[in-house]
Amino acid sequence: MSSKNDMKLGIFIAAAGIVILFGKLGVFGFLGRALWPLVILLPGLLLYVLFFNRRVSATLLIPAGVLTVYGILFGLCNIWGWGLMRHLWPLLLIGIALGLYQYSLYSPYRSRGLAVGSAVIGLLSLVLLVFSLLGTGFLYVLGAVLVLAGLWLIAGRGKSRGGKKWNGGW
Repeated sequence: MSSKNDMKLGIFIAAAGIVILFGKLGVFGFLGRALWPLVILLPGLLLYVLFFNRRVSATLLIPAGVLTVYGILFGLCNIWGWGLMRHLWPLLLIGIALGLYQYSLYSPYRSRGLAVGSAVIGLLSLVLLVFSLLGTGFLYVLGAVLVLAGLWLIAGRGKSRGGKKWNGGW
């Protein structure tokens, strides 16, 4: 054997040994447990890149939207605990709604019914999300936002804004 082939074989054997040692130390198990949502997220993002570079049809925007939203959602749950899924499960419908809406927007066949259907699914998802968050501290945040919005409206009531009010002087 030549010295060039010996060098390649030596590098291959050393790399195999490193992979085996890292595997025995649990490095790959940790990476698999921590980064598995990327296996879902990256193909979704790749589909977006391929579509916007005009390499694939608009049909692939449906799985792109679903995979991207699911990858982000699973990544959040993987980081902060799967108890979040008890409240964030309606976002699974958002992935479907996003994919369908993008398809209806960029498809050459532009279907108004598909856009309306995806909007209905998205609105249903948001309503379910609000209802699932009502049992958490979200209710305190919603109350505080409503109080601040009311105070903002009260404080701005006496001031004229160029003579034109929101409702035309009602």
